[in-house]
Amino acid sequence: MAIKEVLVPDIGNFDSVDVIEVLVKAGDTIAKDDSLITLESDKASMDIPAPFAGTVKEVKIKVGDKAAQGGLILLLDAEEGSSAATAQPAAEEKPAPAPVAQAAPAAAVPEPTRPAPEPPQTIQPQATPNPIAAHVETAPGKQAHASPSVRKFARELGVNLSLVSASGPKNRILQSDVQAFVKGELNKPRGGGVASAGGIAVIQAPVIDFSQFGGTETKPLSRIKKLSGANLHRNWVTAPHVTQFDEADITDLEDFRKSMQADAEKRGVKLTMLAFLIKASVNALRTYPNFNASLSPDGENLILKQYFNVGFACDTPDGLVVPVIRDVNRKDVLEIAAELGELSAKARERKLKVEEMQGGCFTISSLGGIGGTAFTPIINCPEVAILGVSRSSIQPVFNSKIKEFEPRLILPLSLSYDHRVIDGADGARFTSHLRMMLSDVRRLLL
Repeated sequence: MAIKEVLVPDIGNFDSVDVIEVLVKAGDTIAKDDSLITLESDKASMDIPAPFAGTVKEVKIKVGDKAAQGGLILLLDAEEGSSAATAQPAAEEKPAPAPVAQAAPAAAVPEPTRPAPEPPQTIQPQATPNPIAAHVETAPGKQAHASPSVRKFARELGVNLSLVSASGPKNRILQSDVQAFVKGELNKPRGGGVASAGGIAVIQAPVIDFSQFGGTETKPLSRIKKLSGANLHRNWVTAPHVTQFDEADITDLEDFRKSMQADAEKRGVKLTMLAFLIKASVNALRTYPNFNASLSPDGENLILKQYFNVGFACDTPDGLVVPVIRDVNRKDVLEIAAELGELSAKARERKLKVEEMQGGCFTISSLGGIGGTAFTPIINCPEVAILGVSRSSIQPVFNSKIKEFEPRLILPLSLSYDHRVIDGADGARFTSHLRMMLSDVRRLLL
């Protein structure tokens, strides 16, 4: 055994680089090519390997120091024969294939006896053939790095580093971060995720400390938003959405609604356009039964429903809820309007029962009282379609009989449907049928 100095080898065209990780300590026994320290420049990170085997006597460098070629890293009790091995020319050495170099060739460290032709470059995740990414994006303009030893450890466990949160200096992924990720994944419930439901497995969003950009305030989500948010996410990634846009001329229908206001008030009912939309939707559902259906859990069959329950999205201080009006086909417009008022009041007062939000066949989301010209509503699965309604407006429409433009009240319609069940032609037929029903109030009586 002989005490030898281990120096920083040629690290390319850099005067000095940061030491971001020291991988050994006094008393450690190391083999040739084991990683000793990790350096990081503005362009890349690299591990410095041991030029020979032995026992670490004293570490002369620490995290945060600047390292340059020829700088002292540590003192090593070298094994006999190590000096001769390292004195051989680089051309006579037969390099062994290294798994780390295959996974991230640009992050490999040049041999101490042979200068690198150019500094190592950062590998972007999309260009890395190995599923274990060398870097993970954690914030706009910032990257967290993983050393080759950590990448090797993650590869052995089958961990994708792009999913691991970094806790080391300068967003460095440490071995403990990989262990914590594995532990967290093992503790997650199985069988209820997006992937098990037949959808796409979505990668986790990066964890960003937004306070580094300015002042922030944390406000907890309401229970309704938490529940509805999870369902909306599931519905969006599970059902392939298509949205059909159309417009209905409701000039005559609006005149009729206003003429019915006095009778409605006598019965203590507020008659809104939504009641007519629900009535017209049921007529369209009866004409096109595939819209009044649900896909079976195995995706092999279509379950056609013989009942007509319509839900309506209701805005409350706590978030969005969807009460359901049952057996709409057996009720007239005033009865539907009465239930709309009762369920809306219950929703705002947080008095809705669970059964009053179940059993829907079709949902209507009306933003007419707020504004907008069109939007893409998310299907309320296991339903296969949802109708979005925006604010009506007066528009000039050409009347071919009198050869003139007339002011007409036009209602925008946005129909989203599950493309696994409904194709584009049926989507267009459904909105055309709705448009026809709403443009002639007499058809609602049929």
